[in-house]
Amino acid sequence: MNESSAAQVLARLDDIRASVEDFYRDLHQYPELSHAEQRTASRVIERLDAAGYQVHSGVGGTGVVGVLKNGDGRTVLLRADMDALPVEEATGLDYASTATGTDGAGSTVPVMHACGHDVHVSCLVAAAELLSAGREHWHGTVVALFQPAEETGDGAAAMVADNVRDLVPAPDVALAQHVLPFASGEVRTRPGPVLSEADSMRVTIHGRGAHGSMPQAAVDPVLIAAAVVVRLQAIVSRELAPGEPAVLTVGSIQAGTKSNVIPDTAQLLLNVRTYSEATRRTMLDGIRRIVTAECEAAAAPEPPEFELFEHFPLTTNDPSVTETLSAAFTAYFGERAGELPRQSASEDFSDLPTAFGIPYSYWGIGGIDRDTYNAAELAGRIAQDIPVNHSARFAPVIQPTLDTGIAAMVTAALANL
Repeated sequence: MNESSAAQVLARLDDIRASVEDFYRDLHQYPELSHAEQRTASRVIERLDAAGYQVHSGVGGTGVVGVLKNGDGRTVLLRADMDALPVEEATGLDYASTATGTDGAGSTVPVMHACGHDVHVSCLVAAAELLSAGREHWHGTVVALFQPAEETGDGAAAMVADNVRDLVPAPDVALAQHVLPFASGEVRTRPGPVLSEADSMRVTIHGRGAHGSMPQAAVDPVLIAAAVVVRLQAIVSRELAPGEPAVLTVGSIQAGTKSNVIPDTAQLLLNVRTYSEATRRTMLDGIRRIVTAECEAAAAPEPPEFELFEHFPLTTNDPSVTETLSAAFTAYFGERAGELPRQSASEDFSDLPTAFGIPYSYWGIGGIDRDTYNAAELAGRIAQDIPVNHSARFAPVIQPTLDTGIAAMVTAALANL
């Protein structure tokens, strides 16, 4: 691929921009939870069919895969995730979601594209259409894969289990992107570990219940849990080397039903983010050691219980593929291309290239209005003023976010075809 082929393929972007923007607004207004992306999948299928792709639907539940063969050459897999979150939107947009869905517990919850997956789907659909329309400028095979259930960490694995490898030509490389809370119009890459490995753990602490007025008759699991929450933060600050990144969050404490009743149990939900197996082991072992010790110190009647119930793999960008992308992005975007800081968020994208046994790269595009972002940066208030992914106020500006994501997908694909 040379720079001119990307420019030639992207020259048709003006023809489809309005349609893609409308498509994006529609996806944003009608989000769907993980494993329930039927409407989203149907919209994707319509456009892939019209663009001449061989379409496979229902892969891993609601996943969609489009294949476009264009002569001999390499095969590139481009991936976008489709699911939304159980968040009530507070953006004030005229196309804001008022949708609801049913969560895993059977409860009705609000639903919002609070992580930008609607951006990802729109950009990949448009890139697929442009690559089809510009077939005279490249050869090889494009696989456009739309994955369900990234937010629950099992969508990629579901597609693998549903034999996605038998449906498409063996890819040579896999590529994906994510919209992030930095200035729109920018594209950022990074070789090596780029997204953290994530583990979720359920910890059950056993005590002995009693009347709130008679604490001497109890072993208070709430008190044990409180001590645990504070002590756990010492793992990162005192057991890891300075500069070794890791995050430990206690996201939930559940115990008791009444102010004057000491309960029998307390339950903690923990989330751990790491970038190496050694650090991951230090964190998980430290959690078990500290919780066990606090329970023993309080004379708990039973040992605590530990359950790992959710896992996201480490996302490690292949250095060679990422170097190729970085050069292509710099050639096309100029000063808008840069380095992506290591992210503490997590993804299941790498389960796909791992299953295929191929290298991959994952990059970020900005989604925040540039003037808004620059003002927050100048004031030292990025953390306070810029909504991040999963916030009820996260709303990427439509442009130049979509144009940038489309151009990045096309440029990345052509750099590998």
